[in-house]
Amino acid sequence: MQVDYIIVGQGLCGTWLSYYLEKAGQSFIVIDESNPFTASKVASGIINPVTGRRIVKTWMIDELMPFAWEAYQSFGKKMNIECITQKPVIDFFATPQMRLSFIERYERDKQFLSLPQNENDWLPFIQYDFGYGIIQPAWLTDIQLLLSSQRSNLMAKAALREEYFDASQLIDTGDNIQYKDLITRKIIFCDGVAGFNNPFFNNLPYGLNKGEMILVEIPGLPAEQIIKKGYSLVPWKENVFWLGSTYLWEFEDDRPTGGFHLFAENWLKQTVRMPFTIVDHRASVRPATLERKPFVGMHPANNKIGILNGMGTKGCSLAPFFANQLVNHLLFNEPIMADADVQRFKKILSR
Repeated sequence: MQVDYIIVGQGLCGTWLSYYLEKAGQSFIVIDESNPFTASKVASGIINPVTGRRIVKTWMIDELMPFAWEAYQSFGKKMNIECITQKPVIDFFATPQMRLSFIERYERDKQFLSLPQNENDWLPFIQYDFGYGIIQPAWLTDIQLLLSSQRSNLMAKAALREEYFDASQLIDTGDNIQYKDLITRKIIFCDGVAGFNNPFFNNLPYGLNKGEMILVEIPGLPAEQIIKKGYSLVPWKENVFWLGSTYLWEFEDDRPTGGFHLFAENWLKQTVRMPFTIVDHRASVRPATLERKPFVGMHPANNKIGILNGMGTKGCSLAPFFANQLVNHLLFNEPIMADADVQRFKKILSR
């Protein structure tokens, strides 16, 4: 069987790459071993324009936010689903210093920031002592719905193989790439944390980190916004909220830990003024990079092998943007942004 492209992985990167290739009329096969606890499937789905204690704008956010809104809206129309909504972030100040930092940033630059008319209006729901600020617009994406909808679409078109990808069976014939019975012009790896051991890209400076999250049922808690007070409470399903996440750079495995469960339970007792029930606890490892910039483009030593990976915690906004860039590069030879282009590691990858 001959196709234009093979895509390895159907997380956020593989989903968006297959979406844009299909939109461009290209043929492809996605190879993905189903795993319910990949980083994409347990992520919160937030696109937040500012970050950190200093309330700085996230990398490229002025470009990423409008692009992401249009991308998710277009995807939703095609699949007849709603996979992005506006959800302002209610940022409760944990300390007087955090309050001061927010106000100083607000006074310098009001983009994305505002202050409430009544700082006490959340007291029936949340325990806080130093007020709060509002971050908006912020988007909440339904990653699970996005991934499952594209998976159903791929299966209906016989464009998905649910199996483990065995790199040892990949053969470069010179003119093409062959994998088992598939022949293609190019193969693109969107393999998430598996990229750390990918024989073609394992020299890249990955910085894998582990995240844990709790699903908690809180009937009556308003769900029109994202609550942030150190950790985030994110509307998930009816009366169910996503609570997380951790960022562990040293870890033994990708399983949930009792320590985080206990910490999350204590946070809920100290923060939420309503009855709650913890209903699930999940963990995963994120395909982050040491530079905190993604890996996008074709291998410097073999332009038939490519990568779209390393989106880290910003995958909801970065994945559609760079999937589109990669497709335009493949089809029209348009340049990939230098900060993301994997060609910046030409010396390392050419060893």
